[in-house]
Amino acid sequence: MTVPERNPDQLDPETLAVRGGHERSHFGETAEAIYLTSGFVYDSAEAAEARFTGEQPGYVYSRYGNPTISVFEKRLAQIEGAEMCYGTSSGMSAAWTGLISALRAGDHVIASRALFGSNVVIFQQFLPRFGIETTLIDGTDLAAWEAAIRPNTKLLFLETPSNPTLELIDIRAIAELAHAHGAKLMVDNALASPIVQRPITMGADLVMYSATKHIDGQGRCLGGAILSTKAYLETEFQPFLRHTGPALSPFNAWVLAKGLETMALRVERSASTALALAQRIEDHKAVKRAIYPFLKSHKQYDLAQRQMDNGGTLIAFDLGTKAAAFAFLNALEIVDISNNLGDAKSLATHPVTTTHRAVAPEDRAKAGITEGLVRLSVGLETVRDLGHDITRALDAAAKVL
Repeated sequence: MTVPERNPDQLDPETLAVRGGHERSHFGETAEAIYLTSGFVYDSAEAAEARFTGEQPGYVYSRYGNPTISVFEKRLAQIEGAEMCYGTSSGMSAAWTGLISALRAGDHVIASRALFGSNVVIFQQFLPRFGIETTLIDGTDLAAWEAAIRPNTKLLFLETPSNPTLELIDIRAIAELAHAHGAKLMVDNALASPIVQRPITMGADLVMYSATKHIDGQGRCLGGAILSTKAYLETEFQPFLRHTGPALSPFNAWVLAKGLETMALRVERSASTALALAQRIEDHKAVKRAIYPFLKSHKQYDLAQRQMDNGGTLIAFDLGTKAAAFAFLNALEIVDISNNLGDAKSLATHPVTTTHRAVAPEDRAKAGITEGLVRLSVGLETVRDLGHDITRALDAAAKVL
């Protein structure tokens, strides 16, 4: 894949987040219109036929495409630096449709084992049902990727930073390896967001998002997205989307498009707060290990500095035991206990009993997901208030150790 070069005349991502993809109707509205319609009408039977054959441009059914969904898709593609984007009903529908449209029975796919729990289930349980071989590896080890490649390897899949241990993988290196062997690279960039890193510009062939996270950013609706080249998406992905129906709703697309407008402000503010909190958490006596990409103690700090614009909004830390983790969570007064992330409100969860409950204990251990691990999604509250709340909760955790 050829990595697109940035045109010096191209607008900055922050500007595109506000202006990209907006086509005003004849009413001249300031905000994007919401087209809450399932279908469309035609001037004649001949026009309907021409629309369905593709001879005439336009929309035919909102499962296939919709003006509001198009605004979201065009805007996100411009921010990411991708040729094209398709919205989906959720992040997991983006993951599943992205994988199943890229693979065939008899193909082999390699994935880093440090993944969101539902993605692990897809690789271990669902893809094998369709005759697709899967191999999970230590994604931080380039030699492990290379050793796992087979003649029938068609796709490499990774998540960086990973959920919930914030493990990092060198996107450029894995993209070069995949292309050298005739395979494609798919990156789950949900935990970072396109404000933190843009995998397409680093050589990734497909990028997926749970737009439910930082893109919406306020816990309002579900959505997902797949980005790649126009030729690939129209040939491989669009037929699958069209005929199986994991469509994004027009209303959710409108919410997500509006979320993109403030995404940079939210993510940059939360990341700044997260770094300050991570430094405080690391120094607390109850914490066995604090994990944040921009902490100098992170084992891949140098990679984070090269690959990420900031450290992101997530912090992970190990309190040693499940009892200590629960004591921390139950002592929080500002931060909510929730398995979501990327919200304006700070949220904390215990991955072993929530997001990664369905992952086998031995696989959790390999990925570093311990009984004492807590994942903290930093929101927009002040550093002072969050710091006080988290310190008080850490003090409570220390009492049960």
